[in-house]
Parts: sequence; C-alpha cells; structure tokens
Amino acid sequence: MKELLVRLTGIYGPSGREEAVRQAIRQEIEGFVDEITEDVMGNLIAVKKSSNPDAKKVMLAAHMDQIGLIVTNIDENGFLRFSNVGGVSPFNVLHRRVVFQNGVTGAVSYETELDDMKKLKLDKMYIDIGARSREEAGKHVQIGDAAVYHAPMAQSGDRYFGCAMDDRAGCAVLVETIRSVKESPNELIFVFTVQEEVGLRGAKTSAYTINPDIGISVDVTLTGDTPKSRPMAVNLGDGPAVKVKDASVICHPKVKDLMIQRAEEAGIPYQLEVLEYGGTDSGAIHLSREGVPSGVISIPCRYVHSAHEMVDRNDLENAVKLLTCILEKEIV
Repeated sequence: MKELLVRLTGIYGPSGREEAVRQAIRQEIEGFVDEITEDVMGNLIAVKKSSNPDAKKVMLAAHMDQIGLIVTNIDENGFLRFSNVGGVSPFNVLHRRVVFQNGVTGAVSYETELDDMKKLKLDKMYIDIGARSREEAGKHVQIGDAAVYHAPMAQSGDRYFGCAMDDRAGCAVLVETIRSVKESPNELIFVFTVQEEVGLRGAKTSAYTINPDIGISVDVTLTGDTPKSRPMAVNLGDGPAVKVKDASVICHPKVKDLMIQRAEEAGIPYQLEVLEYGGTDSGAIHLSREGVPSGVISIPCRYVHSAHEMVDRNDLENAVKLLTCILEKEIV
C-alpha cells in the first residue's frame, strides 16, 4: 500500500487534468479486471464481471483529481495571480511550494501591505516562479495553467502524510480492493472519477451510464482528534468510517447497515461519521436517474486540503478488508 500511495500522491492531477493519474491506475489494475474503459469525461471504468445471472451492479467510486491553483493573470514583474480549483484555503496555501504540469515550481505569498491576516484572500496572493518580467514568466506558464502542492509523501510510524491524499488514498484503496476480491456474486464496476473537487462531475455522468443497483464511494473525511479541533467522532487510526451523512448525501440505511454488519462479522474496526460540510461522489451517484441506494466508506484524514494531509496505514488496510467482505458476498 505504501509504494502505491507514494506513486499516486506524487502525480500531477488537478481537476480537469487527471490523465497521468488515470494512466498510472490503469497500469496498476490491468490483469485484475475483465475490462477497462475511459468515458468522454475522462473517468476510468474497470469491471469485474460475475457468473451470477442475477448479479447486482455495484458501483464503487474514488476521485482522481486534487485541488489546485489556476493562473488568471501575469503582472509586469512576472508574478502570477491565481484563482482556486476546488476548495483552496488562503491560509493552507500561504508560503507553500507549488508545481505546474511542466515541472515549473513556485512559492505562494501575499501582498505585504495587508494589515490584517484575517483578511487574507486569494485575490491578495500570488505565485512567484522567480521570473523578472511578464515576458519571462510567459515563457514558462500561460493563463489557465494550474499548479498543485509540491509535497512528496513522508511517513512517521503508521502515519503517511503529503499532498493529494484526498483522494489518491481512496484510489489506492480501490486498487487494492480490485486485487483482493477473487470472486463476487455481484458485478463490480470500479470508477476512478474526474472533477469531484469542482462539483462531483465525473460521478454524475458515470453513474447515469452505469445505472447501478448500489453505489459506494471511498473518500477521505475530517477528524476530531487534534488540539481544539471541531468536535467530531472520528479519530485517526480507529478504523475506516461508515458515513451517515454529509452535505451532499444522507446515506441509504440499507447500505450503511450492510457496511456495519460486514465490519462486525469480520471483526474490522469502524467508526460512524457525520460530516457537517463537504461531500463525496455518492452525493451525485444517489441522485442518478430514479435514485441509487448509496453509501460511503471514509478514510480519516487530518489537515484535508492542505499540503500535508495525514492518513493512517491501518485505516487504509481495514478499508480494503471491509470493502472485500462487502463485495465477496451477495448484496440483496
């Protein structure tokens, strides 16, 4: 799992530019599924077929994209003004190193005449790539180019931290689940989705095409276990979380109860999660066509949408075990 996570979190892939992530995942799962396709939006769809004539279609989704910064203007001195791609906090991005698709790196800073840091906003910030003029900067970066955090993954004990854990950690869990599930009475459709961070877009279109009987997304969630954090009953290392609700979905009781049942049968530690804001691909899946019973397995993650998102190895491995236990049995 560690090597896979190092590889996936190190790939450039902001919303709308997920092609390198898609190619890496394709290489990881070839030979473990019956078919792999890419749709118009760029979603990677991998199918494990079943010999069961009454097989239910189970859609599993994890998003490939990460948040980013998109260049909106280059001033006369070569500094890049930018806007957000997804949920970017000015405080999380301040003085961070970022990298563009072509390898150009820069540092994010702010206008020093700002008299109150509480008023810090993205429109008062810029990326410095070391250029001395607009012309020099334009040789390396164009309007519309996007940058992402440059923070290679590191490890401390069982804890992994770095950029893009949201949601390359979920992608890694699905890749390992594909390898783990040997046979299923269900037809399993694994979807590595695009543009989740800007509105669950890839999940919306792929769910419409697949028309699944049940939907399960795998994504990170916040924790409540750091000093003076917002109270939340999710702790890093206490097991994957079975989502009850977030801002995008109230999870279907059938799916939620199935996850809890399988976890308890297998002795897999789990937590229950209520996320007060934010959403996942299940927010789009459950509204597809006439509706799809949907749920979420969440990976506890500290410092979400920062350059150093932190997850726990045991939570990742137990998420794979739980998904495997769910998928290897018939879903009624």
